[in-house]
Amino acid sequence: MLATATSFAAALLLAVAVPATASQELVPSHGEAAPPLVLKTPAGKVVDLAALRGKVVLVNFWATWCPPCIEEMPALARLRARLGSRGFEVLAVNQGEMPARVSAYAERAGLDLPMPLDREKSVARAWKVRALPTTFVVDTAGRVRLFAEGELDTGPALEAAIVPLLPRERQSTASR
Repeated sequence: MLATATSFAAALLLAVAVPATASQELVPSHGEAAPPLVLKTPAGKVVDLAALRGKVVLVNFWATWCPPCIEEMPALARLRARLGSRGFEVLAVNQGEMPARVSAYAERAGLDLPMPLDREKSVARAWKVRALPTTFVVDTAGRVRLFAEGELDTGPALEAAIVPLLPRERQSTASR
């Protein structure tokens, strides 16, 4: 009986994570308004997507037990480092885990990413997340423009899809 329960639990966990057979490129979304996202990081800092209006925000739903999630995190951190000064942010929204586990993972992996905690998974439900990882790109006006369910293709196509959404740099009056 215990073996059956253990097998069922393992199958259930695998059903939640999308198989890592092929990386997904971001695909266009309908441009609907992004659902609210107000959560705390393990350190207690409040992260509010609405406060990031004017930036392009990649929202990635993930967990430490999800191998494809873990594989794409370093690439997301590098993308944030490259594009952050151009009005880009990454929110790595952790699903259902304890703050200490998320903090320990981030420290071990050397990641500098905001990692708000969705302990009750209420934000994931509002965003209609069906599997992990799931990634959304929200434009400067707060609309969901791009989407990927499953392991994200973190190669050049990712940056190429995001760059056109970034805020345009304003010309200074001196350069006119």
